[in-house]
Amino acid sequence: TLAGEGDAVGSLVEKGKSNFVGPEIEGKTLGIIGLGAIGVKVANAAHHLGMDVIGYDPYMSVDAAWSLTRFAHRATDLHTVLEQSDYITVHVPATPDTKGMFNSEAFAMMKKGARLLNFSRGELVDETDVQTALDNGELACYVTDFASEALLKNEKVICMPHLGASTPESEENCAVMAAKEIKDFLENGNITNSVNFPNCDMGIATGARITVAHKNIPNMPKHITDLVAGKGINIENMLNKSKGDNAYTMLDIAGKVDPAIQGELEAIEGVLKVTLI
Repeated sequence: TLAGEGDAVGSLVEKGKSNFVGPEIEGKTLGIIGLGAIGVKVANAAHHLGMDVIGYDPYMSVDAAWSLTRFAHRATDLHTVLEQSDYITVHVPATPDTKGMFNSEAFAMMKKGARLLNFSRGELVDETDVQTALDNGELACYVTDFASEALLKNEKVICMPHLGASTPESEENCAVMAAKEIKDFLENGNITNSVNFPNCDMGIATGARITVAHKNIPNMPKHITDLVAGKGINIENMLNKSKGDNAYTMLDIAGKVDPAIQGELEAIEGVLKVTLI
């Protein structure tokens, strides 16, 4: 804490700047785990700040790929990113597969003295292991907005509040985005940013469309298409994607649909909901 009056304030501030000294980021390598909407924006910004960027995302979408700077290198495995990066930032959801992904094993793969930034989910990082890595010098700093009493006491941890959505603009943008996504689902059956279903987009439904939410089990698309084809209905376009235990199938069909097919599709074991658009 600095206190002073008049010209003394400037001197005290200058004297205290040593508390904020750190390395430059230009020329350093930033590793990005998760190249979704946010990860891509971080990658592009880091490139413009003079950083080398390497990213890893086995589920990267086509839209994200189009938005990513051509100067970013895409790794085919997590180990490559951990091994080559001076800074690592994580942008993935918390799932059984990602929980605790940053643990003692991961820290041992990193460059000695690397810095980790986690603004996604606290459970992605093993709190005990990250403090051990900080204590033994494997990790130079951990920056997060998921605070705990133990992390707050560690001088090598920078904890901050959740600031990303703390603006009037973000509140309005979130409301508009949610309304657009719900409208697109109701009018076209498209799914965007669902927690437990995959992103699915077949554009605007210009004709008849059937959407089927179902369990992710073998032969389900075949059961659906066999029933539809058995009615003499021609399938013009089809999309099937899964996420965890759930899956979603979209069918664009020729002509009109008999509403009775909805009940028949819902009678298939494993089907959760059928919508006719």
